[in-house]
Amino acid sequence: MSKKIAIAADHAGYEEKEKVKKTLDDLGIAYDDFGTQSTESVDYPDYAQKVGEAIAHGDYEQGLLVCGSGTGMAIAANKVPGVRAAVAWNEDIARLAREHNDANVLSLAARFTPPDEIDKIVRSFFAAKFDGGRHQRRVDKITEIEKEEMRGESADDTQDIGVRGKPA
Repeated sequence: MSKKIAIAADHAGYEEKEKVKKTLDDLGIAYDDFGTQSTESVDYPDYAQKVGEAIAHGDYEQGLLVCGSGTGMAIAANKVPGVRAAVAWNEDIARLAREHNDANVLSLAARFTPPDEIDKIVRSFFAAKFDGGRHQRRVDKITEIEKEEMRGESADDTQDIGVRGKPA
C-alpha cells in the first residue's frame, strides 16, 4: 500500500505547495490538499490544524505544510497531540528530522528556500525512515512530555535542572 499524506499551505506558501505536488506525483506519493487554494490572505493556524488533526486521527501517515517561513505552520501543527512537525531548510535537516526525531510533518519556508532546494528537501524527507534505537528513547520522552502537559502535570525532576539545563 502506498503512503498517503495531507498537505496544506497558507497564502504565502500556496504557489510552492502547487509546485511540490509535482514532486509528490514523481515520488508516487498520494496526497489530499487541505487548502488554501489561492494567494488570498488566510490564517495559517487553520490549515496547520487541519493537517495535524488528520495525522493525529490516523487518516494520514505524514503531512507537508508550506508557509512564508515554515515556522508558523510548524508551531501550530505541533499543538496537535501526536504531531512532530519540523521546519527543514535543506535536505540534511529534512532527513535527520525523520531519522532522529520521527517527524511526521514537514514544514517548508516558501519565502526563504530556493525552489530547487525545496524539491530536494521533500524528496529527502519522504525517503527517510525513523532510525529508532537511541532515538526512540528520546521520541518517547517527547511523547511523555506531551501526555504530562495534556494532564496538567509537570516533570518531577525539574528542580534538579539549573541554568541552561545543567544540574544545579
